[in-house]
Amino acid sequence: MALYRRYRPETFAEVIGQSHVTEPLRHALANNRVNHAYLFSGPRGCGKTTSARILARALNCEQAPVADPCGECKSCRDLARGGPGSIDVIEIDAASHGGVDDARDLRERAFFSPVESRYKVYIIDEAHMVSSQGFNALLKLVEEPPPHLKFIFATTEPEKVIGTIRSRTHHYPFRLVPPKVLSTYLEDLCRTEGVALEPTALPLVVRAGGGSVRDTLSVLDQLISGATDDGVSYALAAGLLGYTPDSLLDEVIDAFAAGDGAAVFAAVDKVVETGQDPRRFAEDLLQRLRDLVIVAHVPDALAKGLLEIPGDRAERVENEASRFGKADLTRAAEVVSDGLTELRGATAPRLLLELICARILLPGSDATPDGIQARLDRIERRLSIAEQAPPPAAAAPDPAPAGRGASEVTPPAGRGGSEASDRDPAPAPAGRGGSEVTPPAGRGGSEASDRDPAPAPAGRGGSEATPPAGRGASEASDRDPAPAAGTPGVADVRRVWPDVLDAVRQQRRFTWVMLSQNAQVHSVEGSTVTVGLVNAGARDSFARSGSDKVLIAALVEVLGGTWKVEAIVDPSAAGGSGSGGSGSRGAQPTSPPEPERPAANPGAGGAAAGGPASAAPAGGPPPESPDPSPPFEPDVPAGASDAARPPSSARASADAIAAARASIRAERGADAAYDPDSHADADDPAMDSDGLSHEELLSRTLGAQVIGEVPHE
Repeated sequence: MALYRRYRPETFAEVIGQSHVTEPLRHALANNRVNHAYLFSGPRGCGKTTSARILARALNCEQAPVADPCGECKSCRDLARGGPGSIDVIEIDAASHGGVDDARDLRERAFFSPVESRYKVYIIDEAHMVSSQGFNALLKLVEEPPPHLKFIFATTEPEKVIGTIRSRTHHYPFRLVPPKVLSTYLEDLCRTEGVALEPTALPLVVRAGGGSVRDTLSVLDQLISGATDDGVSYALAAGLLGYTPDSLLDEVIDAFAAGDGAAVFAAVDKVVETGQDPRRFAEDLLQRLRDLVIVAHVPDALAKGLLEIPGDRAERVENEASRFGKADLTRAAEVVSDGLTELRGATAPRLLLELICARILLPGSDATPDGIQARLDRIERRLSIAEQAPPPAAAAPDPAPAGRGASEVTPPAGRGGSEASDRDPAPAPAGRGGSEVTPPAGRGGSEASDRDPAPAPAGRGGSEATPPAGRGASEASDRDPAPAAGTPGVADVRRVWPDVLDAVRQQRRFTWVMLSQNAQVHSVEGSTVTVGLVNAGARDSFARSGSDKVLIAALVEVLGGTWKVEAIVDPSAAGGSGSGGSGSRGAQPTSPPEPERPAANPGAGGAAAGGPASAAPAGGPPPESPDPSPPFEPDVPAGASDAARPPSSARASADAIAAARASIRAERGADAAYDPDSHADADDPAMDSDGLSHEELLSRTLGAQVIGEVPHE
């Protein structure tokens, strides 16, 4: 016998989840205030017909009036679970006997007295299927029945029962059973049956039943039938019921949190390739997002019992919720909810599921308030990464002489340079080629000036740096220029990589072109970021030009902390321009530099190399540039102190650069008044031409080969 039949309640006390109905009925029976007609309504499988049978047993019990049938008299035994039934209790299925002829036949037989019991009880199931003519035929009988007659109508759609019938009944609405009540009931039932049920499988059974006791018991019966000696496992329940495994949902949620589109679409492909229903996957994803939304708004939701999640899954859900913002989670849930409507009856469900995932990954394309708030959430999460770092370490007490080759370098002072001046108790040596660099001061630097007692001398170089001063320098100084214990992982760095490239662009255009076209984040280990470049030429150019220092400064500005950069060859790092071989031909950017940077040598990075504009050859004023825009000077902002300016010794190669560029202008027929040196940064290692021709400069810097030239107009 099926579980739902074997465990059908025999008293109102055994009916679960319907106390709002059973308690009033028990009181009415005990007080002998019973009506002649009842209407039980509610979803399927919630106890309507069962309660009607219990009511009929209580009415005909020999000990009546009583709240619950005794279970010992003949009437109670006949109507008990598995009993033969009673001739005085008639059940009619209105789905097949709802016509006017059936109603007339019932009316004729209803006037006969009961054979053995006190009342003749008619239980009319699926009452909404009775036709209007059938209800009209019963109307007079239901309105004024003989004393021995009782009616109990059971229906899932009470609004279809005509009003004249409803008005003559006592209406009791049944409800779906709450998940907590149903879970406790199933646990007790499994103990009675001697079947082991994994805690992680129980929520799946309850969810499959949808609050219907009968449907839930049917699902559990099927799982018990197919279970091994170990009982009902999570894998069995998930596979048989068609739910998405938690491991796959965890994978998708982690990918959304990291903004990793490749992992998201790989999960979608896995869903389709394993034969799962895309709509079911979307439903499971929405359920998981619902759990995360609740945890994000109510941190102790699991302790309060708002979520039915086993203990071993609770920590995982809390960690996932902490990686999103509230608005980001809410927007993702709304996107999936709207997509479920589109998936209903779709001819290309995989395509629609991928579009849903794409909309979640791109809040920037959403101009609604929810999309804007989601972007703000992501910015706040990036800032919180640095806020978890410890306070900056104290600097060395004794200053070292300035010069090249120093092991630690403090940045040049610039806009708001008072931040760095108060941060370190003693100045550090300035120079190039050092192993650690503290960032130059920038706008908003007055915030750090309250913390650091002494200014630091200017200098450049080094493989480690704190953020350069510039836009948002005060935020970087507040976050932490010192190494942090909770260093972001590769997913975090990839997520903020566009912001890092923006910061690089503001400092040096040459480095920005190289990274945006020919590089990608390969891995992150501790505080070391490994960058993969498309070929050996690009990697060597990256190292020789000092671009690693620019990238370090940008990482510190965006993420805080102290970073190291390593460059490797990774052919898959080619950007929109593709990648060259490993020989002398490197990847070239697809678009030229912006108009304000008319550098003749693209390998040298033009005027974006950092530092002030170079002067013209000695003995005369600099020639006018045809470009009316001001020179690009990201490394030494306007208003910087003299200490921030490059030393005169660093301009020793300016004459060689000017000679090489004069040769280029002569070949191209350039106007004599055009002098790119007015935009050059003599302190940029990438600009050291050593008297080479422009073809040699391109080959040495970018690994390029000149195959032709267009005359300059």
